[in-house]
Amino acid sequence: MGEFELIRRYFAAAASAQPAAGVALGIGDDCALLQVSAGEQLAVSTDTLVAGVHFPESCDPRLLGQRALAVAASDLAAMGAAPLAFTLALTLPTAEPAWLQGFAEGLDQMARQCGLALVGGDTTRGPLSLTLTVFGRLPAGQALTRGGAQVGDLLCVGGSLGDGAGALPLVLGQQTASAELAAALLARYWAPQPQFVLGQVLRGRATAALDISDGLLADCGHIAQASGVAVLVERERLPLSPALLALYGRDAALAQALSGGDDYRLVCCLPPAQLAEVQAAWPELTVIGRIAAGHGVQLLDANGQPLAMPVAGYQHFQP
Repeated sequence: MGEFELIRRYFAAAASAQPAAGVALGIGDDCALLQVSAGEQLAVSTDTLVAGVHFPESCDPRLLGQRALAVAASDLAAMGAAPLAFTLALTLPTAEPAWLQGFAEGLDQMARQCGLALVGGDTTRGPLSLTLTVFGRLPAGQALTRGGAQVGDLLCVGGSLGDGAGALPLVLGQQTASAELAAALLARYWAPQPQFVLGQVLRGRATAALDISDGLLADCGHIAQASGVAVLVERERLPLSPALLALYGRDAALAQALSGGDDYRLVCCLPPAQLAEVQAAWPELTVIGRIAAGHGVQLLDANGQPLAMPVAGYQHFQP
């Protein structure tokens, strides 16, 4: 099967690749053409996932297709952008029809859930890797960034933490669990749901925001550095799911929530006066700390006393 036949058969015919609002020209030419209205900005983000680094080489391709797009799209939600389109650069060691069919189905399913149109990309031969570039739209000047947190803001998170990290030992075959517990955690790992609604609710309300990919403490460090403030995280206020607690117990679950990564929940800094209005629109929003003068991230116990910081999260090119 040639490159263009592969694209036509598995991707160009997908529901998510058909004409869509905001897409003036999709798959089939040298470039896609995206249309945004006057007064809007285009948000763009790229993620690369490599076999053996970001996912097991033997994983279910359908699940991989779902996850690959979801984790990329979460960056749009973190900026407060509405989903628009995406491209896929796919490097494959071989073009196996069964693998391609499953991957394309999973990708298309997540694309339709997110409201993202597939508008182009590339296919090449080589070690298995996926590069997805996502595009979103938002009113000019209303993007959520990491750099605006203010002293006195509340630190909030958009839902339970640690489930993605708790699922990883199940994915790798290092841990077993009952079917019910495993299903709850694996769903959060293989099909995280970008929090687009929350991101758009936070426009004009939050002073800073991002999505959690490398661990709560590590990602809060980005807010602290960009905003020139101290981020105080209150450990006992972290929301933990029943499945994570049942499988690991509270101490291990807290460790996964703090450092494990793969949550793809939004963390935001909110002036206290904005909290009730945002929680009315997104009831899962939970206050987990506050912003103070200073620098860096501090972990506090139930009495407000500093705790030793665990490993902060994963970084490429470090042991």
